[in-house]
Amino acid sequence: MPAGTTVIEHLLRTQQETPAATGAFTRLFNELIVAAKLIVREVNKAGLVEILGFTGRMNVQGEQVRKLDDYANEIMIRRLQACGEVCALASEEDADLIEMPRQMKKGNYVVIFDPLDGSSNIDVNVSIGTIFSVLRRVTPGEGDGTLEDVLQPGYKQVAAGYFIYGSSTIMVYTAGNGVHGFTLDPSVGEFLLSHENIKTPAWGNIFSINEGNYNYWDENVRKYIEFIKDPTAGHLKNYTSRYIGSLVADVHRNLLFGGVFLYPADNKDPRKPHGKLRLMCEANPLAMVVEQAGGAASTGTQRILDIKPEEIHQRVPLIIGSKDNVRQIEEFIQGGR
Repeated sequence: MPAGTTVIEHLLRTQQETPAATGAFTRLFNELIVAAKLIVREVNKAGLVEILGFTGRMNVQGEQVRKLDDYANEIMIRRLQACGEVCALASEEDADLIEMPRQMKKGNYVVIFDPLDGSSNIDVNVSIGTIFSVLRRVTPGEGDGTLEDVLQPGYKQVAAGYFIYGSSTIMVYTAGNGVHGFTLDPSVGEFLLSHENIKTPAWGNIFSINEGNYNYWDENVRKYIEFIKDPTAGHLKNYTSRYIGSLVADVHRNLLFGGVFLYPADNKDPRKPHGKLRLMCEANPLAMVVEQAGGAASTGTQRILDIKPEEIHQRVPLIIGSKDNVRQIEEFIQGGR
């Protein structure tokens, strides 16, 4: 597609190939885009207004909520509720399904989102983002969606993506037909096509992991880290450590340059024995994006998109990035190396 193509133009052109398209999906995406523009407006002036710092309450994850978290969550909810194409919403910030207003029209889509990923970095001006997952409802009727509509495995997503708020604001999304990136041009207020048909390298020399958790990992994970840091191990190219601590930023860099992000299970927090990252609002949408770009996403023993979720805030280990890197890590974790 030509340079200067907007996200909505891109969607409309791809949907022309789908005779049954009604425009509902495009309207839903338009609300995601408007929400992101409102969020980035506040992010960009956060240091000038009283929107930095904590609100004084804890979220469902037991984490302190920052003011920008609250703002982003509210904007996402309000825009998506009003678009008329959604029957159910779930957020990383809310314990249960978000109540849908009775007077609002309900559609056939479910949206699960992390309104502001990497929010611990807000106050120090590090890249943060918004992650979203879109499913199609499976229950009959035209009313509110249910947990059955939400708790679907990741391979049933119809779309997924993220916005990253950094030196520029970029939207990356897939609707099952490849991965495309759009950069916000503030002079016209539009996301314009900048990364068409992204393909991640099959292997990369970047690894992203919080090595501060080294002593809490399984022995096989530690063996893998020692292996890639060993210059005598016969690597084609020495590995480079790059860890931002903002999931969406780490995954985005590795998507473009090749490499792998790991957040394995550890025994540091007994409340999170199966990992830290959320399956529904983080792992699933990012896994769909990375797989569509030719990469892979795994727990170390299972493909992320094959997991049947049991609860909204289910946590999983996450290994995501270039396919050959992910496969190599799986060999270590499963005791084959």
